[in-house]
Amino acid sequence: MKSLKTVVTVSLGLLVLTGCQTVKSSAIAETASTPPMQVTLIGTNGQPTGTAQLTAVQEGVRIDLQVSGLKPGLHGFHIHEKSACEAPTFDSAGAHFNPMHKQHGFLNPKGFHAGDLPNLVVDEQGNGRLSTVTQSVVLLPDKPNSLLKPGGTSLVIHEKEDDLKTDPSGNSGKRIACGSVK
Repeated sequence: MKSLKTVVTVSLGLLVLTGCQTVKSSAIAETASTPPMQVTLIGTNGQPTGTAQLTAVQEGVRIDLQVSGLKPGLHGFHIHEKSACEAPTFDSAGAHFNPMHKQHGFLNPKGFHAGDLPNLVVDEQGNGRLSTVTQSVVLLPDKPNSLLKPGGTSLVIHEKEDDLKTDPSGNSGKRIACGSVK
């Protein structure tokens, strides 16, 4: 009887491990099949000001951003709900991407928007780089938190630092650059 119990326990253990490996392999296969996306950001004058590469990774989406010609300092950086980037105000991009109906900011006790990202640091020459992974979004269609939802989304840079807590946009000021994600 003890031998049968051991066989059943070992079999169940192997079944669980195999199932976990299948789920992990499936997630890796999905990210490997999604090619990186290039996004061009434009400034308030309608001219290109930078690029972002969006890459599906197992944890979510990696965003590699490079910009130039911006005022030195910290700038709020967010994903917005529409892929419309009409200069000079970029109000066409809508509000922050927020499919789970949370509050704004990583420091907000009520949670944060799926579109909340770390502040962008721009150096004295006006150049900025940011590489971050957000676990709040995906590049897979038909998911509620997909950047590829109908109507798309956008990447938006603001004129001031995001305070990471004030709803709805962290007191980050006007929108100064925008790039459509489709």
